[in-house]
Amino acid sequence: MSRPTTLDLWRRLPSWIRDPLAVAIARLRGERVPLPPEPDDRPVRLMIAPANYAGQGYRWARAVEQNPRVSAMNMVYDSINPFGYPVDYPVPGRIAGHSRTWQRAQLRALGERFTHMLIEAEMQPLGSLLGGDVLEQARAIQALGVRVAMLCHGSDIRLPSRHAAADPWSPFHNDEWVPVERLEQVVLGNLAVLEALDVPVFVSTPGLMLDVPDAHLLPVVIDVETWQRDEPVLERARPRVVHVPSNPLVKGTAEITPVLQELHDAGVIEYATISGVEHARMPELFGAADIVLDQFRLGDYGVAACEAMAAGRLVVSHVSDRTRADVEAETGQVLPIVEAGIASLREVLLEIVADPDRFRAIARSGPAFVREVHDGRMSRRVLEERFLFA
Repeated sequence: MSRPTTLDLWRRLPSWIRDPLAVAIARLRGERVPLPPEPDDRPVRLMIAPANYAGQGYRWARAVEQNPRVSAMNMVYDSINPFGYPVDYPVPGRIAGHSRTWQRAQLRALGERFTHMLIEAEMQPLGSLLGGDVLEQARAIQALGVRVAMLCHGSDIRLPSRHAAADPWSPFHNDEWVPVERLEQVVLGNLAVLEALDVPVFVSTPGLMLDVPDAHLLPVVIDVETWQRDEPVLERARPRVVHVPSNPLVKGTAEITPVLQELHDAGVIEYATISGVEHARMPELFGAADIVLDQFRLGDYGVAACEAMAAGRLVVSHVSDRTRADVEAETGQVLPIVEAGIASLREVLLEIVADPDRFRAIARSGPAFVREVHDGRMSRRVLEERFLFA
């Protein structure tokens, strides 16, 4: 029988010992219980918490504040913000998890200072309060008169069994990426939370509407001006193709690399991968490309594809027919991403090389699409019409 680890021993401590000890450790490391959040005094005051994936909570808050009747803040636990995305109200993870002082003060502040709350990814906005049960926390916030809505981000609500049944290249056919059966149970639990709360639900990417059909699309937001580039596209005889394998198992990197290397070696394309590069350099690197390959296993699109489209590059990726239809239905816009699966990527790239004029027009439509759908204005309208003023 193996000896218990330090983590096992820590978890066995009763909360009346573990919590004050964790807070004491936090204080020794310079972490403090933050003062309660203070939104600007406007008629509608929104809190978005606690995930801030890809900095989106912060960007949605800034977008909705363009309405002079609305003030907004976002909160995130610093333990889930390793890339340092901007945030209005950061909270140390140990404090959130163990400080009853912070948890109770945060609940009071939400009731006294905010009118609306958007809970991200079915995560607990009040740390471990009420046993860390997000459903009970949401109900406690509602009981104080705050209107609550839920926002799904991705793996929190994408049901592995459904996705695997619909897509032969789904990353959920095995446990290489995540323990599939464990994630299945987590997602089923999150779906049950949504059903029990019966509040407005938003999704950050259109592919998630397959799992939450009654949800509203809340488009991700990027700074379009940062990504805008003047470099020409698809004017080289040998187009430069880049791929950013930020998550190779989901992107399908291993599956597409042999095709790309073959075409590179044959002089058809110039292929390059981008990894270990600071995000601030990505606009420059995208601007030097003709074609950006996004992902080939999820059937959806997100922030990275938006950034490449905003740069005027031709984005090639696998986006399902249903997702494309939902984009058009929700936004009135046709998604300018060239469809390619793992099996068809070689053929698609050869088509692009053979007819650059046709595909150059698609690339040039990218910035206008992103400006219309992903610069924050549409996200603000969605929140206003479906939640804040509904």
